[in-house]
Amino acid sequence: MLYDNAQLVSLYSQAFTATQNPRYKKIVQETLAFIKRELTNKNGGFYSALDADSEGEEGKFYVWKKEELKEALTPEEFELAKEFYNLNNKGLWEHGNYILLMDENSDDMLTEDSTLGNKLELIKSKLLARRETRIRPGLDDKILTSWNMLMIEAYLDAYIALEDEQYLKVAEQQMKFIFTNLITEDEGLFHLHKDGKSSINGYLEDYAFTISALLKMYQSTFDESYISQAEALMHYTVKHFLDEESGMFWFKSNKDEQLIAKKQENSDNVIPASNSVMAHNLFILSKLTYNQEFEKTGKQMLSNILPHIEYGQSYSNWLRLYLYETYPFYEIAATGKNFRALTIELRKTYIPNKLILGAEKKSDLPLLENKFFEEETIFVCQNKTCQLPVKLVTDALKQIN
Repeated sequence: MLYDNAQLVSLYSQAFTATQNPRYKKIVQETLAFIKRELTNKNGGFYSALDADSEGEEGKFYVWKKEELKEALTPEEFELAKEFYNLNNKGLWEHGNYILLMDENSDDMLTEDSTLGNKLELIKSKLLARRETRIRPGLDDKILTSWNMLMIEAYLDAYIALEDEQYLKVAEQQMKFIFTNLITEDEGLFHLHKDGKSSINGYLEDYAFTISALLKMYQSTFDESYISQAEALMHYTVKHFLDEESGMFWFKSNKDEQLIAKKQENSDNVIPASNSVMAHNLFILSKLTYNQEFEKTGKQMLSNILPHIEYGQSYSNWLRLYLYETYPFYEIAATGKNFRALTIELRKTYIPNKLILGAEKKSDLPLLENKFFEEETIFVCQNKTCQLPVKLVTDALKQIN
C-alpha cells in the first residue's frame, strides 16, 4: 500500500536523524527506490497499491526456492545468501519457498566485513533481474490525492534527514502534478485521478494531508507561496467541511450529496484521523500566520477529543498534538544570506517539537518581522516570544534545551 510505505519512510527518516543508525538510512533509500520502480506514474502521481498475490498464490512473486537461488547466483553467492538471509527453517515459509529474512545481528555482520555490503548488493541486483521474469502482481493504478500527499511528505522527510536534493525534486514535481491535475473549478481538490481524468469531490483526508504536505514543503524550501496555498485550502475546508456546532470537520464536503448519517473521522486507523491532521495543520498555520481563528479552532478540536481518549493506539496523532500544546514548542527562525546552511545544521539534531522558518532578507511572515541583520542569525521563540538572537547553531540548541 502506498500509505504504508509513505509512513514508514517518514518514520525511518526521523529515526535516522535521532540515532544516525545506517540501517534506517538504507531502509529509506531502498523503500523510495521501490516507490520509484513500482508505484510511480511516469506522467506524474503515485499509484495506490500492488496486490499481495500473483497467479492466484499469496506472495508468489516475492518468495524463492533454493533451486532458483542456485540458478541465479554463483556457488559463493548462494552460500552467502544462505547464511545472511536464513535459508533454513527460520526463513522457510511454505511449500519449499523461502523469504529472504535478515537476522537482528545483520548490522554487526556488515560492520565486521567491509566488503559484505557490496556483495549483498550484487546478489540483490541479480535476484531482482531474475524476479522481473515472473508474472507480476496486479497494480492498483488509482492516484489518490490523500495518499499521494502522504508520499510527498515522506519524500520531504527523507530529504530533510538524508540531505538528498533528488528527494526534494521528486516532491516538488509531484506536488506540481497534483495542483495541475486535481484542482476543481472553485479551487478545491479532487479525490481521484485515473486514466488522465480527475473525479470525485475531495474528502476531508484529501485537504488534511495536502495542507500538511504544503506546510512540510515550506519547511523544506522556505518558499512562502506554499504557506499561501495551505492557508487558502484551510479557508476552503473551514467553509465546506466545518461543523459549527461540534467544532469538528465532517468527512464529506457540504457541496456533496448528504447522507442520512454524516461522518466525522476522529480516531486513527491505517492512516491518521483526518480531523487530527487538520488540528495539527491549524496549530502550525497559526504559528506561521498568527491567525487567531486557526489557533482557536485547533484548540477546540483537541479539547473535544481529550475526554474520549481511552487508549493511545487510536488517538496517537491527537496525543502528539497534546504534547505540542503541553510541552515547549519551538519556533526557530534563521535569517541572513546563508540562512539555509543554518537550517541544514539545525535539522541534524532531532527536535520533534519545533517549526523551522527562514528567509534571506525579507518575509511576509509575522514571526520573521524585524529579524534581519547583516550576518546570519538564529532566533529561538515560543508563543511569539523570542530569546536573544544567536549566531551559532550550538548556541541555539542550548536555548532549546
